[in-house]
Amino acid sequence: MPIATNPFHARRRRQARIRSRIHGTAARPRLAVFRSLKHISAQLIDDDKGKTILTVTDATLTKGTKTERASAAGTKLAELALAKKIKTVVFDRGGNRFHGRIKALADGARTGGLIF
Repeated sequence: MPIATNPFHARRRRQARIRSRIHGTAARPRLAVFRSLKHISAQLIDDDKGKTILTVTDATLTKGTKTERASAAGTKLAELALAKKIKTVVFDRGGNRFHGRIKALADGARTGGLIF
């Protein structure tokens, strides 16, 4: 892999390093977060089967700031996960720093009842 000379390559390198250490199962899926400039989305992934269990995006949620929508997406994800009897997850921040919208989504998921 090339040396990280720009933010895109640096993020990909961090992402690969994180994903080499964590693994989602059916009992404890991986909560993968994707952050774009406008929206944030999260999905629960069973890495053993290579299947996505469920997904949530803030594009369909109520109005508010991006951070408020991220928190609402985390709460919605926790609600859907608990309906599928999933309580514990492994958090995958996707190479992003754990602050801002990523932290808001994680805090929303925790207040919704997920454990990680």
